[in-house]
Amino acid sequence: MRMYDIILKKRGGGELSEEEIRFFVQGYTEGEIPDYQVSALMMAIFFQKMTERETLALTMAMARSGDMLDLSGIHGIKVDKHSTGGVGDKTSLALGPMTAACGIPVAKMSGRGLGHTGGTIDKLESFPGFSTALTTERFIENVNRIGIAIMGQTADLAPADKKLYALRDVTATVDNMSLIASSIMSKKLAAGADAIVLDVKTGSGAFMKSEADARALAEEMVKIGRNAGRRMTAVISDMDQPLGYAIGNALEVKEAIDTLQGRGPKDFVELCLVLGSRMLMAGGKAEQEGEARAMLQKVIADGSALKKLAELVEAQGGDPRAVYDPRQLPQAPIQLPVTADAEGYVHHIDCQEAGVCSLMLGGGRETKNSCIDPAVGLVLHKKAGDSVKAGETLAVIHAAGWEQAEAAGEHFRAACHIEKDPPMSRPFIVDIL
Repeated sequence: MRMYDIILKKRGGGELSEEEIRFFVQGYTEGEIPDYQVSALMMAIFFQKMTERETLALTMAMARSGDMLDLSGIHGIKVDKHSTGGVGDKTSLALGPMTAACGIPVAKMSGRGLGHTGGTIDKLESFPGFSTALTTERFIENVNRIGIAIMGQTADLAPADKKLYALRDVTATVDNMSLIASSIMSKKLAAGADAIVLDVKTGSGAFMKSEADARALAEEMVKIGRNAGRRMTAVISDMDQPLGYAIGNALEVKEAIDTLQGRGPKDFVELCLVLGSRMLMAGGKAEQEGEARAMLQKVIADGSALKKLAELVEAQGGDPRAVYDPRQLPQAPIQLPVTADAEGYVHHIDCQEAGVCSLMLGGGRETKNSCIDPAVGLVLHKKAGDSVKAGETLAVIHAAGWEQAEAAGEHFRAACHIEKDPPMSRPFIVDIL
């Protein structure tokens, strides 16, 4: 088998066989096939697209290029949740304890963030002492003992995807639905879950800006998962403004704690209930959505979801007292209100630019080596559709210094669009596949 022939076949619109896809993925991962040949193939795929069979074969080849996590030692049906990301997306921090408290084993592998705010791991490290550096044995033991564990991604999980994505990033071949979907799903399949619930975002703060693109990606990932023998659900949710009110690592942890105490923002609570219901149904704990929602609401009301978060923090070396007293989380020394210049209604908050505010303050990473300040960020006081008077607070900036606070404040004010008439409302949960 020659790489030249595979490139030629795909360039001409042919369908690659499973063996041909496995050949190039393995050869590239092991350094036997050069960048320039794989670049040519990626460009051919970009223009000629991939069939459903090709997409599954590519996903499985990438998943099997490294470790395949064996979760068979964990009792029960393992349900994973994946979000395509967004601003203020702290869902795992509340949803994990909620579903674990309902009896769904939560064995989650998460990463660090590169962008506006940290990833799930960065946020959890706001708890003093918290560590996600677990061995696989400890990871499984913790899930069996307390029902939940979150560990950092290993270097050996789908290494082919990491290498291929880096190449696509510099050859303008990222934007292909099959390649995007197989990249995400290869890591999910390698992580060993029996069922996967996807939260696919759409809007100004999402990877997929349009609803049509978000739907296409969701459909592609659901097909891959089902063809690989997994139970799959995809929820398409709005990310045209930040999720909840908090943006920034410790601030988002506090909002997740508020949610587990029954005081969460309406949109964030609804997302947790929708995703959590699908997880409970996939895990066999409930047959109907209404039954599942009632179970999730009960573990918030009786305090068992909050207790589960404390157990997670303690089991991974953190101080659980901060769960019950969030004042022990990192706090920024400066809090600067950003006020409205005009009266009217908040029409739109540019989600991307709101995230940039957090990055300007040090709450995110511009490079892999950037250090995150867990205390900084911003807390919104107004969201789209809210009325506002001149001089009223739109958001409060949490910063380490006055210069950063003022710069971020001006940036946010420009990202917050106020108009005379109220905006048209848009659905928060767009669809469920």
